[in-house]
Amino acid sequence: MNLVKSTGTFGFYTIISRLLGYLRDVLIAIFLGTSFLADAFFVAFRIPNTFRRLFAEGTFNSAFVPSYTYELVKNKSRSNKFANDVFNLLFLALFFLILIIEIFMPIFVGLIAPGFVEDTKKFELATTLTRITFPFLMFVSLSSFFGAILNSHNKFAAASAAPIILNIVLITILFFGRYLGDELIYYLSYGVSIAGLLQLIFLYRFVKKYYALDFDFRFKITNKVKFFFKKLLPSIFSSGVTQINILVGTIIASFQASAVSYLYYADRIYQINLAIAGIAIGVVVLPQLSKHVHQKKKKKISLIQNKALELSMFLSIPASVALVIGSEQIISALFGYGSFTENSVFNSSNALYYFGLGLPAFALIKVFSTFFFANHDTKTPFYISLVSVLLNILISVYFFKDIGFIIIPIATTISSWFNSLILFIYLKNNNLFEFNETFFKQFVKIIFASIMMGIFFQYLILLFENQLSYTYFFKSAYLLLCVLLTIFFYLALSYFIKAFNYQDIKLKY
Repeated sequence: MNLVKSTGTFGFYTIISRLLGYLRDVLIAIFLGTSFLADAFFVAFRIPNTFRRLFAEGTFNSAFVPSYTYELVKNKSRSNKFANDVFNLLFLALFFLILIIEIFMPIFVGLIAPGFVEDTKKFELATTLTRITFPFLMFVSLSSFFGAILNSHNKFAAASAAPIILNIVLITILFFGRYLGDELIYYLSYGVSIAGLLQLIFLYRFVKKYYALDFDFRFKITNKVKFFFKKLLPSIFSSGVTQINILVGTIIASFQASAVSYLYYADRIYQINLAIAGIAIGVVVLPQLSKHVHQKKKKKISLIQNKALELSMFLSIPASVALVIGSEQIISALFGYGSFTENSVFNSSNALYYFGLGLPAFALIKVFSTFFFANHDTKTPFYISLVSVLLNILISVYFFKDIGFIIIPIATTISSWFNSLILFIYLKNNNLFEFNETFFKQFVKIIFASIMMGIFFQYLILLFENQLSYTYFFKSAYLLLCVLLTIFFYLALSYFIKAFNYQDIKLKY
């Protein structure tokens, strides 16, 4: 496996998906803005989308891949039987979970968006829309199962490309938005579930080469399957702690008008970089790292860990600097059209600013958690993440009344830095990670390159100040120009000072 090449493959399709997701959100912003219709839809969409991120973006992977790889190394038929036992049990569990929640959906929405309860119209609408979107949970979970099998065989393209389907379906619906009026949110909700089914079919066409599906409920819950599901829940919580924090934020934000929408739009921006700097690296590293842990190849383990961390910092630190410096211009250029007012830009950009400060921590959590998962340890990051989420809730609830929704991204960032620091300390103290000789040299160079990039990006923002203003229609084109020039500057400077070793592109792990 080549870390950089595999991350690039995963990252390429992920970026395509995120860019299409951006186009989707621009269209939603134009038609819905931050209205009560938008709030209701985002709650309905947030729930299955959170599960999509939890399952599809590495969490299911984290629990399944080490166990499946262990069986695969021993015997292919044993790995297939293990996979089928997991699939059948997972299917049944999801089916009954969805059935129960569909029946008690008003209670469920009341828990997810308690601030909607007093607004009968908004609450009923959110309940109806969530009923429509919730089957997506089953489809995306089973899709993640197929994706994890492909990842275990170092096949990352199909699994990373599958989410593109969701965005294509929703964009297609939104292009007819002007003719649908208020009915648009219902069509979008149905589109979510339909896209999930299409995604599942798409991945099954690829996974058939490596896995023979046996759809049979006469299975045995073996010790191996029990072990996997014991790992799954803590893995979901620990690997997906950033998404859980966002979900917690949505619950709290529901008590303030339009706050759910502000957080949603800000969340969409930083997730683009996180998808590569944290999620892609974690997903790509895990199969090979698990294999080397099983074979006790300490030098290989150390090399992969350090290169993964280095690559994550190389990608996340400059992105963090850019989001902090240009949060207002970015939100305005990407979403500042139609029903998305200047006030919406102001509030969403404030949220993005604080999310941006936490971006390296979000990435570190993904990477550090992978080191634990490769050692079949999901409990430790689970307990650390639990404390982190509790810290997030305490900060958010305590200050929400005084300063409003903006405390949510602040609390998310603080708790995430706490989480990443404790993960690192535990890894060091238990000899699960050790810096090599070159890491700190590279890290200093990355920091220097990121600072210089930030200065350059600030200069471009000031240079095109008028063109990036809210009222200028073609502001997105100028933002794109600024971003491309800044990326070129960062890569050129990094190459010159050797902040990133480009020989790693050919390095095998």
